[in-house]
Amino acid sequence: MVKVGCCGYPTSMKKYQENFCLVELNTTFYRYPKMATVSRWRNKAPENFEFTVKTHQDISHKFKFKIEPSLKAFEQMKEICKALKASILLIQTPGSFRPDKLKDAHEFFDKIAREGLVVVWETRGPSWDEPATREKLTKMLQELDVPHVTDPFKATPTYTSDIVYFRLHGLGERMYYYQYADEELRRLYEFVKPLEAKGKEVYVFFNNLSMFGDALRFMRYVENKSFPRITGAVGLESVKRMMEGTRYPATKSVLLTKLGWRLVEVEEGRQVRLNELLKDIPSKAYGSVEEVLREVKL
Repeated sequence: MVKVGCCGYPTSMKKYQENFCLVELNTTFYRYPKMATVSRWRNKAPENFEFTVKTHQDISHKFKFKIEPSLKAFEQMKEICKALKASILLIQTPGSFRPDKLKDAHEFFDKIAREGLVVVWETRGPSWDEPATREKLTKMLQELDVPHVTDPFKATPTYTSDIVYFRLHGLGERMYYYQYADEELRRLYEFVKPLEAKGKEVYVFFNNLSMFGDALRFMRYVENKSFPRITGAVGLESVKRMMEGTRYPATKSVLLTKLGWRLVEVEEGRQVRLNELLKDIPSKAYGSVEEVLREVKL
């Protein structure tokens, strides 16, 4: 089964839960919510709605898996998961946590009392991509049964159990400033399809600025192998709909910064990023979207 959702709520809980059955709860990375609040989140959600939980940064960033303080924080996170009926807890370490600290991670994962909770680990930083490091990581994660979390466009996981957990952060120059094209989402499905065929539960979480729309489009493709249009239109009307929410007047440089990474459908089946259409317009301040459209050449 392929399960699709977002890292955090990009819109209201009500609207989100009307469209998705899964969310990765991210507020727990920054603070420990009161248990009454956690219970309210669970009770307000639909019965079939699933939470996964991101571990508080105490474990990953402050204590860096040092066993005594990390175990106490883990117990707090476990109680939150129980209240949410969440079966998966994500730990994301920073780029500063390097492979020379692998021993600390091993001790932590070995000592925690999971009580049926699946704990998954997202490593970050280029040092984890070295072949020798990946080999060590594979052995450790397999031994301790800790699925490796990656962005599938950037790295394959070194180990997965019956659970596969992906987090997509975008492919642009600026992290998170990205919108996935239909062709990229097709490639993503081709990557997850064999895993699903093996009977694995594949969790796909989007963590980019257009995550609500991208996750919805990918979920629809998984369900019926077709994509809804990004803006609901093609040609200049698609450009207009993508740009009309911007505050005007706006300069060309502002438009490129705010919207250049966004996609529009210039014709049936062909998507381009707005920076391709805006890069050649005159450098000046534009008073309205209509004024911009007069300069755009498709």
